[in-house]
Amino acid sequence: MQTIRSICIYCGSSPGKNGIHMETGYALGRAIAEADLRLVYGGGTRGVMGAVAEGSMQAGGKVTGIIPQFLLSKEAGDIDPEMFDELVITENMHERKHTMFEKSDAFVALPGGIGTLEEIVEIMTWAQLGRHRKPMVFANIEGFWDPMLTLMSHMKDEGFLHSADKARPLVVDTGEAIIPAIIDAAGSQSVGDEDIIGRM
Repeated sequence: MQTIRSICIYCGSSPGKNGIHMETGYALGRAIAEADLRLVYGGGTRGVMGAVAEGSMQAGGKVTGIIPQFLLSKEAGDIDPEMFDELVITENMHERKHTMFEKSDAFVALPGGIGTLEEIVEIMTWAQLGRHRKPMVFANIEGFWDPMLTLMSHMKDEGFLHSADKARPLVVDTGEAIIPAIIDAAGSQSVGDEDIIGRM
């Protein structure tokens, strides 16, 4: 059984066109705080990223922001270090991603762009290679990740997803189901191999 103390959120630094993504980000941040878990995220104050942090901080949560120096002005604006109880400024993206991995017990991909996609896919790759067994979640709010899930199923059908059971993410369709899904997955060490997608 894994103990979940912190959850890493990958998400867009833009708000997107559908307001539900900002709402979900804020609500998830609050839920993380209310579950007495630490939020680990990219350190930005804008878009969905900022909504997650705001939700957690307003609920009295513990927040670790991790951001490379060159993105401070782009994603964080006039960032105030006092708004976090931990702010880590890295030299580059590689160091940022490694630090986020080290400080997190689970990973959630909210809607976002290619950066969000790259981050969760890298975590899935590390799982496939046997580097970790931490829960991974696609927050499939209003079907946002459906094209990605279809692609993954296609990859499996074509024989390119070996060790698929190790890289099997949870797919959660509502924001309120994310934390329970992670806790449940951490408590169950068994991972099914029927297909690559586990829908909650």
